[in-house]
Amino acid sequence: MNASARFLNPAEAARRLGVSAKALRLYEQRGLVAPARNAAGWRSYGPDEMTRGAEIVALRALGLSIAQVARVLAGDARMLESALAAHQAALENRAHQLTETIEKVRHLRADLAEGRAPTAEALTQLLGPAARIDVEFELPWPWGGELFRLRDVRPLNYIVGPLGSGKTRLALRIAETLPSAAFLGLERLEGGGAAVRLDADTVLRSRVEQALAWLTDDGATVSDALMALLAGLETQGPAVLVVDMVEQGLDSATQQAVIAHLRRRGPDARPLFLLTRSCVILDLAAVGADESIIFCPANHSPPSRVAPWPGAPGYEAVASCLASPEVRARTQGVIAWRPQVA
Repeated sequence: MNASARFLNPAEAARRLGVSAKALRLYEQRGLVAPARNAAGWRSYGPDEMTRGAEIVALRALGLSIAQVARVLAGDARMLESALAAHQAALENRAHQLTETIEKVRHLRADLAEGRAPTAEALTQLLGPAARIDVEFELPWPWGGELFRLRDVRPLNYIVGPLGSGKTRLALRIAETLPSAAFLGLERLEGGGAAVRLDADTVLRSRVEQALAWLTDDGATVSDALMALLAGLETQGPAVLVVDMVEQGLDSATQQAVIAHLRRRGPDARPLFLLTRSCVILDLAAVGADESIIFCPANHSPPSRVAPWPGAPGYEAVASCLASPEVRARTQGVIAWRPQVA
């Protein structure tokens, strides 16, 4: 061991690698990385462990599951072919989009040289297919009809708030307002509807089975609740999907696998709005650039965006709404009292 090498504690190592401390612990639990121990017995990460950690992060970014990462690190690189092919296809698609945008700019500049000003529509098209959604609507009860503007919708959008804050009504209004949006409610858990849909739709069943393979590799437990959630998430058609209490019926390991799976979709994925009270689904330390948090205050002032770092306005209020799976299980079914309207 090099005495001059700097060793990092788990929090520092996770920050350097760009992952959460929970992800780093998962890598250790699966035997992918073995941190050293300092004199006090605490985990520490030196140059070798950080190099291995960077390899894991890179392989995960290519879309490999934990089990596949383990096989690659053990010397079996065969599954890298499909991952690299998918990555190449995504890069080529982005390059194609960029080429089209450059061509649009070239035409606009030619028009300007001839005295023709571009239209607002033509300028908007420069944003291409990845243009962010921007809508405005009136807030429902328990608000008073205030205008709410939803800007820059990300691939992952969390809706958080205490009981009775109106977050479910906000989610429903978002599903009603956004073009081609759908609401995936808790009725997904009733009556075996997911199994019926999967039996009737072979394409959907194939997509669910593929997602399930990734999730179980990442430690998820197969359950009716997970199958119902995947049936909704993998259904093609809606341009935006709003999911009520995404963690309902899922244990901690499954929640962790689900959110990792949703993050793997990339920056051009269909937007999801996830209602949640889970600190596993919404790990504030792991929120990335393609994610946003919408907070509904208890006093029914208008919802607001909250930045995912300590000290940001609303951060502590969001953190106080998030609970562990054990707390979620104890409070399942609890609803807020709604006052009678005179």
